[in-house]
Amino acid sequence: MNKHSEDDALRVSVLSEALPYIQRFAGRRIVIKYGGAAMVEVALKEAVFRDLALLSSVGVQPVVVHGGGPEINHWLKRLDIPAAFKDGLRVTDSKTMDVVEMVLVGRVNKQIVNGLNRLGAPAVGLSGSDGGLIEARPWGDGSHGLVGDVAKVDSDVLEPLLTKGYVPVISSVAATLEGQSHNINADTVAGELAAALGAEKLILLTDTPGILQKENDPSSLIKQLKLSQARKLISNGVVSGGMTPKTECCIRALSQGVSAAHIIDGRVPHALLLEVFTDAGIGTMVAGRG
Repeated sequence: MNKHSEDDALRVSVLSEALPYIQRFAGRRIVIKYGGAAMVEVALKEAVFRDLALLSSVGVQPVVVHGGGPEINHWLKRLDIPAAFKDGLRVTDSKTMDVVEMVLVGRVNKQIVNGLNRLGAPAVGLSGSDGGLIEARPWGDGSHGLVGDVAKVDSDVLEPLLTKGYVPVISSVAATLEGQSHNINADTVAGELAAALGAEKLILLTDTPGILQKENDPSSLIKQLKLSQARKLISNGVVSGGMTPKTECCIRALSQGVSAAHIIDGRVPHALLLEVFTDAGIGTMVAGRG
């Protein structure tokens, strides 16, 4: 078999493997938290946009939730506003909140929307405040400033968009009942939205291979966990640091009815398609009650 024929055979094999997954997830909702290196590196951004466009074109209903930490840091520096962090969260005073809202809602959100529209996947950009999608409440004791948590989700505004084939792109900014905008962790927003939408999957794009049995050892990747096992990994310290809130987000989503949650490496080109449409996948999947 010549090289050209080998390449064609490989493409056909990949398409054949993807077919049952395409059939299974057509018409289903998948909430994707978009962040990390995949938001920064041009080639990775393009791969994510193409993955989302393909998902949409084969009948899957993707919903994108994004943060934008590096872009926020860039603009804070340009505006000479000090950046401060506490307990891994951005301390958000009123000036910082203005920048967060400007960057997430006005810049990053529209860049993603434009990228998807360009590839033929009609996208609509929203913040948590639009249509009362998310009601925020202050996080913790208030010492982090305008950092919020999700008090309530009303996904009605998304239903007509999804039904008509649009890809909602949602920034993790939302207001309290009093109208004060808050900066909410994008993982948290994605998890709560997945639950409210009855999503088939929640996928978190990260800068790690997934949950590791041994820290900094990619070969110790845990490919699949049940809910009880994920809780145990947190309690015994195997999951720690920045992976703790991500794993807790997966646990909470599954506890509210989401079928499966995935933590995958967004530094791998086309990570979304590899996780959704191949037998092996590439990250950690949390699913099942036992």
